[in-house]
Parts: sequence; C-alpha cells; structure tokens
Amino acid sequence: MHSQFSDMKQKVLFYLYLTVLMLPNLILCFTENMPWYGKATLLLLPLSVYWTVMTLSHRPSKVCLWLFPIQFLGAFNIVLSYLFGKGVIAVDMWLNVATSSPNEAGEMLAQLYPSVVAVVVIYIPTLICAIYDTRKKGRLSNLFIRRQRWVAGTLLLASIPLTGATLATGKWNILDDLFPVNVCYNLKLAVQRQAFSLKYLENSRDFRFEATCQDADTIPQVLVLVIGETSRAANWQIMGYERETNPQLSKTPGIIAYHDCLTQSNATHKSVPIILSHATAEDFPVLYHSKGLLAAFREAGYHTTFVSNEPRNHSFNDHLAEQADTAIFLRDKISGDPKDTLLLPYVSEALALDRKYPHQLIVLHSYGSHSTYSDRYEDYQSHFHPDNVVKATADCRNILINAYDNTIRLTDHFLARIIDMLNQSGRPSALVYTSDHGEDIYDDERNLYLHASPWPSYYQLHTPLVFWFSQGYRQLYPQRTNLVAEHRKDPVQSDCIFPTMLTLGGIHTKINQDTLSLASPDYRIKAQRHYLTDHNQSVTLDRCLEPQDFVQLRKRNLRPY
Repeated sequence: MHSQFSDMKQKVLFYLYLTVLMLPNLILCFTENMPWYGKATLLLLPLSVYWTVMTLSHRPSKVCLWLFPIQFLGAFNIVLSYLFGKGVIAVDMWLNVATSSPNEAGEMLAQLYPSVVAVVVIYIPTLICAIYDTRKKGRLSNLFIRRQRWVAGTLLLASIPLTGATLATGKWNILDDLFPVNVCYNLKLAVQRQAFSLKYLENSRDFRFEATCQDADTIPQVLVLVIGETSRAANWQIMGYERETNPQLSKTPGIIAYHDCLTQSNATHKSVPIILSHATAEDFPVLYHSKGLLAAFREAGYHTTFVSNEPRNHSFNDHLAEQADTAIFLRDKISGDPKDTLLLPYVSEALALDRKYPHQLIVLHSYGSHSTYSDRYEDYQSHFHPDNVVKATADCRNILINAYDNTIRLTDHFLARIIDMLNQSGRPSALVYTSDHGEDIYDDERNLYLHASPWPSYYQLHTPLVFWFSQGYRQLYPQRTNLVAEHRKDPVQSDCIFPTMLTLGGIHTKINQDTLSLASPDYRIKAQRHYLTDHNQSVTLDRCLEPQDFVQLRKRNLRPY
C-alpha cells in the first residue's frame, strides 16, 4: 500500500511540475495577439521539451529544482502580465530591474500585491514540495518513465512540423514569441546594452560638438530645462483636463503649451537620453559614442548645472548629467523620499552665479508623478481626496487619479516657483518643461497600469511640453519666441527638445538638426512620428498602438501618425 501511494504521489508531482512550467505559456495564449497556429506552437513546442526533460530522471522533484530558473522567469512574467496586460519580460524591463533603486522596486511591488500573492501561492509551495520530496528520495517506476518518454517523443515530433509551418508564415518567430526563449534573448540584449553604457565614457571621450554661441555675452541669460517624470498630458489643466491641476501656470502670462507632443520612448533610461542628446528613435545608436546637451552648452561657453531628484541608475542618464560643470543628485545627500521642491534652492544658488558667468543652462530632473503618487507631495499639499493609495487595482482608480492629480499640482507649483525666480533675477530667461513619458492608470478596458510596458499606450506617449520666456528674452530674440508660439499646435515629439534648446541658447554645432528645432526658421513637421521599441527599432504609431489608443488620439485632436 505504501509503495502504491508513493508511486501515485510521484505521478501527481510529475504532472504538477509540468503544469507549473506551462502556466506562463497558457497565460500568454490569452494575452498575446498572435494567430492560432502561433498559440499552438507556443504551447506544443515548450510542452514537448519540458515533458522530455522531466523524463531524464526517475525523481521528478529533482528535475523541478533543475528547472528553477525557468520557474523564476515564469513567475516574473506572470507579474508583468498582470501589470501590462500582455507581453513578456522585455529588454527594457530587464534594464529597469538593473537600474531601478530598491525603493522604486519596492513601491511597485507593494502596489502589485495581487499578482505577487498569486505567484507566491503557486510557486513557493511547488518549490517547497520539490525540496521536501528530494530529501525523501521518491522515485517513478521504469514503466511510467518509458511511457512518458513515448508521449514526449510524440509531442516533439508533432511540434517540429507545426513550428516550421508557423515560422514560414513570417508572422511569428522564436526569439520574439516563444516563452521562455524570448525572455532569455531579451536578457542577452539587456546585457549588451548595459555593456554599451559601461563603455560610454571611453567611447565618447573624444567627441566634440564644435559648439559656438552666437549670442552676445554682454547680457547674461539663463535657460532652464525641467524634465518631468511620468507626467501625462491628459491630466494637465492647460492641456484641456477638466480638473484644476495647473492653478498657477494657467494664470502665468507667456505660457506656451504644446497639446500634441508624444515621447519617443516609454522607458526613462531611453526617453531621457533622447531629450538630452541628439539621439532619436530613428537613430538611437548615435548615443553610444557622442555627448549630450550639457556638453554642447559647456563647449559653447555656458555654465551648466544639472540637479536631479531621481535615484542614480548607472545608465546613460547619469553619464549625460555628469557632463555638466556641476552635477548634483539629491539622493546622494538625502535619504528617504525627497520632494521636488528641494531642487529649488539649487536653482537659486545657480542664479546667484550671474556675475561670474555670462550665460547659464540649468537642467532639473524631477521625480514628478512617479508611483507611489501620494509619496510625491506633503500631506498639506493634497488637494484631491481621497488620495491614500494602499493598492493598485482598477476598483481603486479614483483614489489613484486623485493622488496622481495632486502630483501634477505640485509640478505646477514647482514650475511657477522657478518662473518667479527667473523673473526676480532680471535676466533674459527661458524655461522649457517636458516629461520623459506618461502613465497608464486603469484608463480603459485593458486595465493597464504604470509605464515601460513592452508596447506603449496613448497615455504613456502623450506628454506635456511647456515653454515660458521672460519679457527680456522675448525682446532680445523675438524670432525664436514667435516661432515657438507659432508651432504650438504642430504634432511634435521629444526629439525636438535637444535642437530647440540649442537654438534658444544661440548655439551652433556640427550636428545640424534645425528641422527639428521649434525655434528655428528651418523647422519642418515630420511626415511620421516614431517610437523606439523594446528592441530599439524605430516604428511608426500604427505599428505600436492599439485601436483604443487611436480613439484617444482622435478624441483629443492629436495627429494619429
């Protein structure tokens, strides 16, 4: 009797482990937009391989532990399926794991606890059971193993022609569509990209913009670029939002708001370099061996200051920031969760240098509207209630939106304070604000949340772009300011920031991107807007957005291409 029970237990474990291994593939069959034969291949080919591997030992628990890396990838992918609604662990997600601070990762996981709990309930007991059974040394019979090898061989033989036929259609490929091969391939690409980042200082050491400033240095001027975080235009009052999220900017004279600006990437480690360099979605690899905005201004004789409230992430963001004369990361000095208003004293300090330097560029990288939203502002700055975010689920969307809108109000206050400082300085000055990307907050039936998903949504791409010029700057450079105002209704993207900043600073370089500069007479509207995919491929909007996204673009009078 004991022998029969032990044999039955081992059989149950054999099929249990197979089921756990196949769970991510089963989920992907429901979430991925692929033809039926692609889904059949997604199931049959891995199943035949797993089944074959499970027969390599009479002890299924031992094989289960061998395959722990596959189970880890499966658990990770299930969490991401819950978060993004579709896709696998992307290259950008692997890089986010490497570049996000523990605090950021903890914030995200705390709000995704339903999926985390589900993964724990499924995978932890399975592993505990495998470890326990391995110690007991349970075994499968020779007869059972022979039969399972026959089943595995039959499945494998059936999967080979199916896979070949599926590949022949050109609508499915192993590196993109077969879990866990695609995840491992993405990890390889992530390692390669991280290597580019590590070699950046060496590869860009001799790069020069050959930059010169054409503006007279007899009148000191200052330019301020503020890069927001996770701020979507859909929630900005001055972009048409019904809520009062911009009470100060909406009353500030001279604000020029661009309503149709899209970011070229939904991941910070790529979107910020596009803002701070001449890299674009169409030509992103130029980043690997060239320098950025701060280096160009510095070459042209500007004093440059970079101050960030973002955690260091050892990516191109850090490298481009450190090309400034002064680079400050608040997180190096302050523990916990510093608010963006703590950047303001550094603006004041930089402006006090006007007697020493003729021209200045100040770049601020805020933490803006990054989740957890309610941590971005003080309690007394809360305007929309309730905003006590305890979990991220669709049924709590109203609370999430209240907290998110409060972060936009804080950004509004932050920008208004900077404008006040610039006015008080009496120097000709300009301020430009944009965000690296937007955010999903359970906005439609897809129930998408956060950003950096393998494929973007309208809410992740539509970002605010705001200009402000002092009266002195307008008087000195009427053509530049008039052109910026004239183009305010044009469809633009984040690749316009770098060349526009150069034009506003009167800087000429060997990199001629005047057709992208909103302040240049040579500016031209692009025929198509582009997005930088997870595999760093440039695609047009029709290849990366879904029907729901085009509904939103048209509803808001944005150009859908």
